[in-house]
Amino acid sequence: MATSEMVMRQLPVSFRQSSWNTGTAAARFCTSNLSLQQPFTKMPSFNGTSHPARFLGDRRKGVQVWSQDMVTPSMAPVELLKAWNDEYNGVIIEPTSLPSTANAFASALRASLSSWRSQGKKGIWLKLLEEQAELVPIAIQEGFAYHHAEPGYLMLTYWIPGDPCLLPSGPFHQIGVAGFVINDNKEILVVKENCSCSCYGVWKLPTGYIERSEELFSGAVREVKEETGIDTTFVELVAFRHVHQVAFEKSDLLFVCMLKPLSFEIKIDVKEIQDAKWITVDELKSQEFYEEDQMWKSVVAICMAAYENTYDGFIANQVVSKFDGKLSHLYYKDMNSI
Repeated sequence: MATSEMVMRQLPVSFRQSSWNTGTAAARFCTSNLSLQQPFTKMPSFNGTSHPARFLGDRRKGVQVWSQDMVTPSMAPVELLKAWNDEYNGVIIEPTSLPSTANAFASALRASLSSWRSQGKKGIWLKLLEEQAELVPIAIQEGFAYHHAEPGYLMLTYWIPGDPCLLPSGPFHQIGVAGFVINDNKEILVVKENCSCSCYGVWKLPTGYIERSEELFSGAVREVKEETGIDTTFVELVAFRHVHQVAFEKSDLLFVCMLKPLSFEIKIDVKEIQDAKWITVDELKSQEFYEEDQMWKSVVAICMAAYENTYDGFIANQVVSKFDGKLSHLYYKDMNSI
């Protein structure tokens, strides 16, 4: 039996049945001591590029074996990425079913983009989990752009049409709340922050950021409780402030909520604040910081007007929108007070 034929019988059936020339393929898998061609170092791929060949074993010990992660010209067509259509003629890729190797992901991503382009799709959403971080450079190389990141994942997008991208931008606001708590003695609950910020050493309203899926008024009640130990209930939303380019180029929304105290004994969290106490309105406003801060002077004045029933804030009402079918809170003035 010819040497090349013997070698071919050692190869996988799928390889022997490929369209490559049998003698040449066998020769390329032989060692140089058989006076045949040297093992090739590149192999063609479906997209017309070449990839370095990977061999296992010693070249001096006979037939070389391909590693399992290599793509051979005889393999089945590349499977498209699993995804579902969104309501805007776009595609959302299923992150938990992505190929486990970088090579397979790259091939599947290119094939999928080609398919979606031919279908007239527009925006493509790709969510990569933290454990899939090695796939990020591949997606970027294929034209994807960063959209936003959250703990545990990174979201990327790809806009297929040649015109400017119409996908919504990533989140660019942070949302804070302030609690205006006043007791029957007209004393206001105030705190001193621990951080070395511009308001360090100043008695101020308790403030903080709302958490994921938290209502505005719930966030205000929680922040007051965490910082001072005071239990409260929401009365109304009296004002809000909007400012841009605050932290990491984010815009900032601060909602001021009037809260009614349900308890009065202060128990501070030293990790959160430096101190807390009940003070009079005049003591709060007499601080030099407030004398020079027009916004907070206005906030205190509005809150006092609401407390004295000369100003109506916004109450929270639960409603359902037909657009998304979800229960939400709509803030507006109490119509009975008008």
